[in-house]
Amino acid sequence: MTIFDKPLPPTPVLETRRLILRPLAPADAPVIQRRFPRWEIVRYLNPRVPWPYPDDGAIRFIEICQGEMARGEKHHWSIRLKDGPDELIGSINLWPDDGQSRDMRGFWLDPEFQRRGLMTEAADRVTDYAFRELDWPHLWVSNDELNRPSARVKERQGARLVGFEPFRSVSGDGRRMVWLIERGAYFKARATAKTSATRPSDTPTNQACI
Repeated sequence: MTIFDKPLPPTPVLETRRLILRPLAPADAPVIQRRFPRWEIVRYLNPRVPWPYPDDGAIRFIEICQGEMARGEKHHWSIRLKDGPDELIGSINLWPDDGQSRDMRGFWLDPEFQRRGLMTEAADRVTDYAFRELDWPHLWVSNDELNRPSARVKERQGARLVGFEPFRSVSGDGRRMVWLIERGAYFKARATAKTSATRPSDTPTNQACI
C-alpha cells in the first residue's frame, strides 16, 4: 500500500488571505448552475462535462461530488471570497495519484473574478494541504494546451512540464500539457515568490517615472 491508497479524510475547510474553501454542498447547486455553464469556462474541460449544460447539471454534479467525498475518493471545495457575498465563485478538487491518469487536481473560476490571482491563491492552499497534511510527495496536473491561464497557475507553483498528450476537450481534439509539481520545487517557488514580493523597488518612491 502506498500513501495514495489511503482513503482521504473528511474534506476540511481551508482559508487564505482572501478566500475560504468549503466542501461542496447541495446548497451550492443553484450558484453553480448560474455561474458554470459558460463557454469560456467549459471549452477546455474534459468532455465528461455535458454541453450544452442541462438544467439539472449542477444538482447531478453535486450528487457525484458528495458520493466521492463520502467514500474518501476526492476532495471538492467551493471557492468563496471572504469580503464578498457568501456564495461560490468557482471550485477546486483534489484526488490521489492512481498511477495512470497523471491528473490529481482540477479547478474553474467565474471569469468575473479572474486575473486577480485568486485561482493561484486557491491552488496554493490546496497544494499546501496535499503536501503538508496529506504528506503527498507530488501532484500530477494538466491543462488543455490552449488554456494559458491554467498553465500560468502551474508555472507559478514551480511545476515541471513533463510533456504533451492527445486530449479531447469539450471544444474538440487537441493536446494537453502534463505537469509534475514536486514538494521541494513547490516550496522553493513559494519562497522565491514571497521574497520577490517583499523586495524593495529599485525606483525611489519620491521620483516620478517618465
